[in-house]
Amino acid sequence: MTTVVYPGSFNPITFGHANIVERSLKLFDHVVVAIGTSADKDPDIALRDRIELCRAALADFGDSVSVEGFNTLLVEFVRTQNTKFVLRGLRTVTDYDYEFQMLEMNQALDPSIEYVLLPTSNEWSHVSSTRVREIASFGGDISAFVAPCVVDFYKAQRRP
Repeated sequence: MTTVVYPGSFNPITFGHANIVERSLKLFDHVVVAIGTSADKDPDIALRDRIELCRAALADFGDSVSVEGFNTLLVEFVRTQNTKFVLRGLRTVTDYDYEFQMLEMNQALDPSIEYVLLPTSNEWSHVSSTRVREIASFGGDISAFVAPCVVDFYKAQRRP
């Protein structure tokens, strides 16, 4: 069985993320959605909540997808998953520049790890977690961008 690790903050998980997972299952037998902590990001959703939201949003994929949290270097986490593959989604050229820098740094740490960069489908390329959070913070409708469990999560957060 070939496994790939799909790391990110998933703050929150969007239909674009789910699309990357679905399409990657044509290339790999199993996807580990790896929700990390980052010194560069201060997520508004706690790690345990992001894990649960991802599990709920990706439940239809069954045992082909698992969701794990991690707070180590990505290369260390990948080693624990007994794989040598990392998957990243690309929405824009800016994403490519960022991802390329990250993969070069990670390959310097562990050159045995291979990276698969998968462009987001056009349908979802405009969707970002940042924009979803912004819309949600103003009470806007995010249902076109995220699974119902994420919509419900944000509605619950807004209640007084």
